Amino acid sequence: METSSNGVIERDFTVGEVPGVLWSPASGADRAPLVLMGHGGGTHKRWPAMTGRARLLVTHGGFHVACIDAPGHGDRPRTAYDEQEIDAMLRARAAGEPEGPIVVRYNAHLAERAVPEWRAALDALQELPEIGADGPVGYFGLNMGTATGVPFVASDPRITAAVFGLHWPDALAGTAQQITVPVEFAMQWDDEHIPREAGLALFDAFASKEKTLHVNPGRHKELPRFEADSALRFFVRHLGRAVM
Repeated sequence: METSSNGVIERDFTVGEVPGVLWSPASGADRAPLVLMGHGGGTHKRWPAMTGRARLLVTHGGFHVACIDAPGHGDRPRTAYDEQEIDAMLRARAAGEPEGPIVVRYNAHLAERAVPEWRAALDALQELPEIGADGPVGYFGLNMGTATGVPFVASDPRITAAVFGLHWPDALAGTAQQITVPVEFAMQWDDEHIPREAGLALFDAFASKEKTLHVNPGRHKELPRFEADSALRFFVRHLGRAVM
């Protein structure tokens, strides 16, 4: 399905059994860089935050933007393991116990499944003439999007810049040490789930010579909306605008 509104073309696609959506400029240069977006836990490819970020990147950066549903999310069925881990998180929440250890474990499992799916999606997207196989590619993912994105970016040399944030270092620090592309990282100073030391440890783990830490006051879900504007400027700086 394809729709167009306010200068943005929105197209559904499927790679194997993985559904996704591609947002593109309705007009402009023949070729443009691509930004891949990983959504957060419990959300999906068309979650309002994802749609809003995608439209910002398209209309103000001239980028193509793509998002796929993570395993067990959106239009994808849950496995028995998915249900087991989600139940464990809900029980911990109801009991006032830390959810972090469960989230870290479950997200690491999801990443094992998601990384090859991201590679396949990128393969397919680069076959489109308006994207191509030689253009720059960025990755933008917070929360679970960081958990799946760090191993993806570390393993795929096509990604040339990445925005991460809001996750624990436990299962990611070792992999983050393999990442050398420019990174922008966001964390919340008063995050009730992720201690400051944990967020700082993950930022410190990236081996990138150019990496920027953005820290804002507030709780886990209070990341300021202006951080999306910062991500836009970051990708314009490192990916460039639309290419002829």
